[in-house]
Amino acid sequence: MASRKKPTQAEIAQARSVSLRRIGALFTGHRWPLGVVVFTIIASSLVGLASPFLLREVIDVALPHNDVRLLVWLVIGMVVVAAVTAALGVVQTWISTAIGQKVMHRLRVDVFAHLQRQSIGFFTRTRTGEVQSRITNDIGGMESVVTSTATSIASNLTTVVATAVAMAALSWQLSLVTLVVLPPAIWLTRRVATMRRAITAQRQRELADLNVIIEEGLSIGGVQLSKTMGTGPAQVERFTASSDRLIDLELRSELAGRWRMASMSIVFAAIPAVIYLAAGLPFSAGSMSIGTLVAFTALQSSIFRPLMGLLNVQVTVTSSLALFARIFEYLDLPVEVEEPAAPVRLTAARGHLRFEDVTFSYANSGTAAIAGVNLDVPAGSSLALVGETGSGKSTLAALIARLYDPTSGRVTIDGVDLRDLSFADLASVVGVVSQETYLLHTSVRENLRYAKPDATDEQIEAAARAARIHDVIAALPDGYDTMVGSRGHRFSGGEKQRIAIARTLLRDPRILVLDEATSALDNETERAVQKAFDELSRGRTTVTIAHRLSTIRDADQIAVVDHGRILESGTHDTLLDEGGRYAVLTSS
Repeated sequence: MASRKKPTQAEIAQARSVSLRRIGALFTGHRWPLGVVVFTIIASSLVGLASPFLLREVIDVALPHNDVRLLVWLVIGMVVVAAVTAALGVVQTWISTAIGQKVMHRLRVDVFAHLQRQSIGFFTRTRTGEVQSRITNDIGGMESVVTSTATSIASNLTTVVATAVAMAALSWQLSLVTLVVLPPAIWLTRRVATMRRAITAQRQRELADLNVIIEEGLSIGGVQLSKTMGTGPAQVERFTASSDRLIDLELRSELAGRWRMASMSIVFAAIPAVIYLAAGLPFSAGSMSIGTLVAFTALQSSIFRPLMGLLNVQVTVTSSLALFARIFEYLDLPVEVEEPAAPVRLTAARGHLRFEDVTFSYANSGTAAIAGVNLDVPAGSSLALVGETGSGKSTLAALIARLYDPTSGRVTIDGVDLRDLSFADLASVVGVVSQETYLLHTSVRENLRYAKPDATDEQIEAAARAARIHDVIAALPDGYDTMVGSRGHRFSGGEKQRIAIARTLLRDPRILVLDEATSALDNETERAVQKAFDELSRGRTTVTIAHRLSTIRDADQIAVVDHGRILESGTHDTLLDEGGRYAVLTSS
């Protein structure tokens, strides 16, 4: 077997810190349905207790006295008891499962919504497969606990108490013999629970690793990389090793403590035999009727099932703490870019953009990506950011879209700090077309409508024409209803870029951020799209990051960025006359 991953001390401490009260809080809002479930459980347990007493009457009274009428009524009573308990069981299962599924739904939605609020920095630090695994595998693994644990506790506890009372009523002496096995059973169960929790934590981490391998190895980009690099066999070997470790963990999880539980089952099974032996010994012979003995052993056998159920609940809940810990870890993540509590409304936004002494550092970075930046971009004007790779241009663009918040200073639109605007208002004002195009696995029409759900077909077509992509789409077999494929890989880089441009233009933002938006286009297509941008940027504030300086010569303002600072700014002609960094870049 492959080497096993041991949980870190932090992970162990996290699993231990999960509060059962917090888990119980998941059921808030379901008190009345839970009350109905508890009522049906108690009713079912009480009705079910009638069976041993009916059986005693059959053996001790009806049969010895050939009382057919009594026998018929007793048999009818047994059938009625079975029918009522079965019907109550169906109602209980229906309500408890509905409650559990609603709790699961709420948990999935809460995790997904909370992750949606996380900054881009979280997703750059976290593996995609890890996120997917927690939402699917971890929450899925909690399903049995959430849907059945509460009802299992109530059902088994009620049955154990009621059965114990009935046993004591029949024979308190024999009841004491039955209770002897409780201490070792509880001790063994706690040992098993501890083992299961550790194994469950390891299993979920391995499932997350497996998800990452699938995401990296079977995505379009991953498959292309493995085929061009010849690493397909290595990927299969990596997947096989992870799957092999899962086999080991699944076996250990299923078999953990089984021999201990098997020992207890043997003990439980031996107790009725001991009771029969005790009843037949000379000192106790004749002290109780055969009917009482049979009824007692029936009760004694039935008490062990709910008793073991209660003990197994402890095993299940304890082992599932590792799952809850992983989910709560995501729910407890701080939100780095918060929605304002009382957002300022931008009515008739003009698009005046300002950077006021803005400094920004990425998490765990020792140096500032942006330091002391001051920029003023009047409404309707254009700003071009130029500089070498890694100079901070894309970081400035990300701050305009509020993908990050400044470490110090502020970015404003029409004098309003971006941190005071709602995300919806900001998204309606600022449109971004980046160098990394992401298309959804749906039709071209729905990809475009994603930016504006209420857009008409005419508006969609107009945006596509403006981005010089309409003719390409119209030539497809299904036109705008053509599926773009996973991440749009059926289109060329330039076509994807133009679809993304059309998608942003459909929203008609007052501020347009073009982060090397034409980088994937050939010279001819770039010129065509640039003409569309020139037309559409009239009256709109435009911030352009360009790899070809020829495309930004006519910008109202050009800022040269170097190591997060603005070295110089001005028009194309004034910067050339100054003979500074911009002049060097244009001549290289």
